[in-house]
Amino acid sequence: MWEYTDKVKEHFLNPQNVGEIENPDGEAQVGSLACGDALKLTFKLDENKRIKDAKFKTFGCASAIASSSALTEMIKGMTVDEAIKITNQDIAQYLGGLPDEKMHCSVMGKQALEKAIENYKGAPAMEAGAKIICECFGVTDKEIQRAIRENNLLTVEDVTNYTKAGGGCGACQDAIAQIIESVRAEAKPDEKPKLTNLQKIKLIEETIDREIRPSLRQDGGDIDIIDIIGDRVLVATRGACATCKAADITLKHFVEHRLKEMVSPDITVEEVSK
Repeated sequence: MWEYTDKVKEHFLNPQNVGEIENPDGEAQVGSLACGDALKLTFKLDENKRIKDAKFKTFGCASAIASSSALTEMIKGMTVDEAIKITNQDIAQYLGGLPDEKMHCSVMGKQALEKAIENYKGAPAMEAGAKIICECFGVTDKEIQRAIRENNLLTVEDVTNYTKAGGGCGACQDAIAQIIESVRAEAKPDEKPKLTNLQKIKLIEETIDREIRPSLRQDGGDIDIIDIIGDRVLVATRGACATCKAADITLKHFVEHRLKEMVSPDITVEEVSK
């Protein structure tokens, strides 16, 4: 079960600003009713070009309702230039935090706000050069890239939690993995954020599942993760790999090399019997 803060419960049970403004200055709709989450945001400016009213309609879970309610409260009194600076992390922090699996609700609020301001300014609905990656939820490559950068996302699961991309049919997961790799490659080595133990473990597991295991299985082999101790990855070979005389070479020159490339240059792989 997910743990929700009192602020989330408050905005879910007593949501603020539910509805739709007639003749709004800015409006936008994001998400998809067919896929489970949708949000419509409208706002109206006063004579000083500040947001005097904002309302929302949403189809979604408790976190979606709470995030939308919080967002409308946050932007009242702001200019659109001030409001556009609000991040999904700001929305989550306003609520005292959200479970990782529900962070996509705060991202949906951020996206709705951006598109409503674009609508007010007469900007195009889709960012120039953007390409839809997740057809199920209509998430573009630009939106995924932004979520990765702003939230230090490291795995496909992280991206799904924050954007829902990849959470439908799963056909776009390879494309998401490539986007993660390209964004991570943008940073210089000394600029890369330090991974937490949990982030490192998740990234090691996903790299083995997506980048290493399929190649081993093509030759009838496999490996299992036995333990992860700091930068040491303890594995046991299976199938053809367990009897292969070149297993040590495979572990060092393929498995370890790939983990060093995708996770950390300090990673070492050791074989254990289990």
